[in-house]
Amino acid sequence: MARRGIIGGNWKMHLQLGEAEARARGVRNHLSSRGPDPEVVIFPPAPFLAPVARQLRESRVGLGAQDLHSEDKGAYTGAVSGGMLTSVGCSHVLIGHSERRHVFGDSHDAVAAKLRAALRHDLRPVLCVGEQLEERETGRTEAVIATQLSTALQGLGGNALSTLVIAYEPVWAIGTGKTATPALAQAVHAAIRGWLAERFSAAFAADMRIQYGGSVKPANAAELLAQPDIDGALVGGASLKVDDFIAITRAWRG
Repeated sequence: MARRGIIGGNWKMHLQLGEAEARARGVRNHLSSRGPDPEVVIFPPAPFLAPVARQLRESRVGLGAQDLHSEDKGAYTGAVSGGMLTSVGCSHVLIGHSERRHVFGDSHDAVAAKLRAALRHDLRPVLCVGEQLEERETGRTEAVIATQLSTALQGLGGNALSTLVIAYEPVWAIGTGKTATPALAQAVHAAIRGWLAERFSAAFAADMRIQYGGSVKPANAAELLAQPDIDGALVGGASLKVDDFIAITRAWRG
């Protein structure tokens, strides 16, 4: 059975409230008459989650958070828990985005703890993995990603991970205008699927949805999404423009 595509829009630290609400309405309205494929999720900044949830009510567009804390409650000023996210309507959450790892210093252990927090609260985690430019140039892409996967998923079984999505995001292609070629992206996605088959099972790997993230635009989306192991896109800058984001969702081969 074919894997269902998933297109995510990560708004990062952009927009004001009125702009966020207008973009959410735009995405909702453009997708209201389309069929079930692909799954579409938008990830607004945390202050906008509740008002954006209201804009998406009774639509087919999911709501995701960009991060969460590993603890369920406590004296963690500025942090947001999984329970808080579900209480405002979130269904998904990004885990280990490259900016969380490389700007904010989230360690492998922190990413693993956040993944478990998401699962405790029935949030669908989107686990981000990917290499930096120096790691790619020295031939360490697959080793870096294997470490990221093994530490995040250690001790978890296939049943616990039934809602997991993996996003491959080459760090050197995020916000730079550079994009991995479709062949390069496909090769890494295939390697991730191969790792999952060895760690879990062939059936688990075959079912896993793996997105590509890294300067995805309407101009390159169709070619990237046509690759057999690429099951969607995690879109950054282009997700801030409703027409561009909708064009990417319509590039899905399903």
